[in-house]
Amino acid sequence: MKAGIFLDTDNLTRNGGLKIRFEAVKQLVQSQGAEVLRANAYLAVDKDLESRDPASRLKRQEFRDALRQAGYHLVLKPLRRFVTGDGQLVATANCILELAVDAVLQSAPLDYVLIGSGDGDVIRLIRALQERGKRVDVLTFGNASSHLLRAADNAFSGFLVPGLLPFEDGSPVSGRRFRGQMIAVDEETGVDRLAVRTGFGPNDVRRDVEIHLPNFTRGGSPVDKDQFAELRERGTVLEFDLADLGSGRAKAVNARECRREDKTIFLPPIEDEA
Repeated sequence: MKAGIFLDTDNLTRNGGLKIRFEAVKQLVQSQGAEVLRANAYLAVDKDLESRDPASRLKRQEFRDALRQAGYHLVLKPLRRFVTGDGQLVATANCILELAVDAVLQSAPLDYVLIGSGDGDVIRLIRALQERGKRVDVLTFGNASSHLLRAADNAFSGFLVPGLLPFEDGSPVSGRRFRGQMIAVDEETGVDRLAVRTGFGPNDVRRDVEIHLPNFTRGGSPVDKDQFAELRERGTVLEFDLADLGSGRAKAVNARECRREDKTIFLPPIEDEA
């Protein structure tokens, strides 16, 4: 199976993937049984800012160099500024059009396409590629609608894909630390359950990891049952260590909220990602 990767890089980094490991994106695709033929990354370039701020230029150039070293072809779009009718200064550099055109033109030899974006405008692109017989998956972080997730053949949340993001406490990406989404409560035991992605495959998700109230803190403080239930209802993402309980059972311990820019991360129901 031949594959292509098309990443709306600014959308991914802006919505939670700032520290994304781009080599892990390629591993995700390869784990679908695919050989990566194309890997494109689309991002804006603020030439005005970079000309005035050498430190910013160096930082952004290092980011672009890291993408190239990870094997991505960069498609750069200059950031443009204009004044609206009411006098507001607006900056824009939406790369979706370039991504969509390239994905269609370069899709002929491909069997599988991974689109990295939470922008609802890619729904039509997904359908166009599917009509050409391609399998189309999406990789998103925050701010992705359920309509976008359902349009794809498979939807991967970047927060849950193993090894895609570093952990907030500095834990290694490989080890006993995991991320999972709160999904349900066992009415008989009163124990909450997490959906945890254990691998890169579409079906590599277990939904039976237990999370007990005493094993969870919020900002270093315990929470009550009502607060815990509210987090579950909103689909909170947690970071935790995985403890083996025997007989195929596992429990999340040392659990904490997964946060971005000091905001708790909530995801749509896990079923929307299948």
